[in-house]
Amino acid sequence: MHSNKVLILGLTWPEPKTTAAGMRMMQLIHWFLEKKFQITFASTAAFNEYSENLTAYGVDQQSIKLNHHSFDEFAQQLNPSIVVFDRYIMEEQFGWRIAENLPDALRILDTEDLHSLRSAREKNFSVQKEFNVSDWLSLDITKRELASIFRSDLSLIISKFEIKLLSDIVKVDESLLFHLPFIYEQLNESIIKNWPPFDKRQHFVFIGNGKHAPNIDAISWLNTDIWPLIRESLPESELHIYGPYMPESVRKMESPKTGFRIKGWVRDAASIMAQSRLNLIPLRFGAGLKGKLLDGFINGTPYVTTSIGMEGIGNSKELNLFTQDEAIGFSKLAIGLYQNKYRWKETQNLGTDLINKHFNKVVFGERLNKKIIELDQNLNQHRATNIIGAILAHKTLQSTKYLSKWIEAKNNLLQ
Repeated sequence: MHSNKVLILGLTWPEPKTTAAGMRMMQLIHWFLEKKFQITFASTAAFNEYSENLTAYGVDQQSIKLNHHSFDEFAQQLNPSIVVFDRYIMEEQFGWRIAENLPDALRILDTEDLHSLRSAREKNFSVQKEFNVSDWLSLDITKRELASIFRSDLSLIISKFEIKLLSDIVKVDESLLFHLPFIYEQLNESIIKNWPPFDKRQHFVFIGNGKHAPNIDAISWLNTDIWPLIRESLPESELHIYGPYMPESVRKMESPKTGFRIKGWVRDAASIMAQSRLNLIPLRFGAGLKGKLLDGFINGTPYVTTSIGMEGIGNSKELNLFTQDEAIGFSKLAIGLYQNKYRWKETQNLGTDLINKHFNKVVFGERLNKKIIELDQNLNQHRATNIIGAILAHKTLQSTKYLSKWIEAKNNLLQ
């Protein structure tokens, strides 16, 4: 590599304490730091109270302008060997500038999850239609996201389900895709023994960002259909809803009388999760991996979820025992697990094993390092064989480029 510099272009500044996407980005940042890369994180977004202070980790933070030539000079001066686009939108906006100004830089797209898949499922759910691949492929956002994947040298895909979708249905070559889920340190005995036991935990928990449509739907479903059934069997129990950006419609659900408690944002969600007896995740649409499910695992908190909540985690029969897509079945599972100490412990052990076997930071880190070195050494050949990407870069990015230049010229005239 011509330098040890990495430029990350973020749609937002990472918010690891509010979103799974923010947590994912911080995992990537820490991995690059461990590999001794100098990181510059740049975004057009404004900082807010939840934004992580990246300078505390030795990361250079830069605010950049959209549709402005100043970015070209910034990129040339920095001259990174790797550019990471955080979501396809950033690749659309800045990919052509990187290709022109840094032709030798490795271009990596971190999809977070397939936004188009989430959009297709949400759209189908809103009209009570079952998801199918044809509906997904017909959306404009799908074509945009797929084009971004093809134009990139490598796309980081968080879920095995999404890898299979891209490989089998869209026929994206495996050389363009890399499975990188959330990654964690091993859960060893010294960690596990510090988890509060069954008898020291109480209540149910749901943690989610209020800006995320699947979360709002899940909270609403809990409130109307699931929680009343649980509360009827467990009248002393409560459900605590945590998360930032909660809309007024959710805040109005606060009900001490029924035990449905809207708690809002908390800085230390891990300790909240560790004190809770059961993690409820009734997601009815969405994509990627569910950070809230894995947060439960790494804090020893068993779960009940849906098939969407479990997607990409694994297909073991044991894990599917705690998956239900109907309110009555979901509540029965939750009631049973909440009361059964031995089954609860078995579920906790399953989560621990899953983290250690399938989300191992060391294993995935070594694979990613090997892949980046391999691409760096054969970048021209890699790009030459990606003919679809070359065609899309030639056609699609030309239109993006000249639209951007037109906006910049217009803005200059207005000044």
